[in-house]
Amino acid sequence: MSLLSFLDYAGVALFAATGALAASRKQLDLIGFLFLAAVTGIGGGTLRDIVLGRVPVFWVLNPTYIIICAMVGVLVFFTAHLFESRYRLLIWLDAVGLSAYCVMGAAKGMAATGSPTVAIVTGALTATFGGILRDLLANEPSVLLRPEIYVTASIVGAGVFTAANATTLPLYVSAGLGVIAAFAVRGGALWFGWTFPTYHHKPGRHPDDVM
Repeated sequence: MSLLSFLDYAGVALFAATGALAASRKQLDLIGFLFLAAVTGIGGGTLRDIVLGRVPVFWVLNPTYIIICAMVGVLVFFTAHLFESRYRLLIWLDAVGLSAYCVMGAAKGMAATGSPTVAIVTGALTATFGGILRDLLANEPSVLLRPEIYVTASIVGAGVFTAANATTLPLYVSAGLGVIAAFAVRGGALWFGWTFPTYHHKPGRHPDDVM
């Protein structure tokens, strides 16, 4: 198995686990676990393939990804109660999955188009869309609306990988640097509460007062 294939499978499995953990927080049945695990696990990669025009998408061509999501969903269904804080586990697994998946998404974007810009965008989409779907379906506050840095971490990881891959560095080094960079940013945001400045404004005027 190649390094990129490993990152692909690992990203799917980790995101599937976060989907199943979200199902456990909502006390869903096994079908709910399987559904959220699958949607979260393959959501980002599906959007990436659609954007790149790669159809049928990856999990249709290789159903192993669906099997992985199902296995993870069943595993979490029987073990989620063992963890004291399932939400803390969820966000840290999400951070690891984001780190792996942004590099994988960037690699596929670069292979398909040869454009570093497209590679970074597809890396970010791959790494974040599954988590967005998970929060939407589980009726949880979206990771995008939380103050801690999230999407930026995937952009940094994809950017570092893309830049390193343009040099003579071996692929595993470029991929490792991308994963480390993404996790450092996202992990730092979770641990230290890193945020960007937010927009503050005066209350808008009433429409009747505009004129």
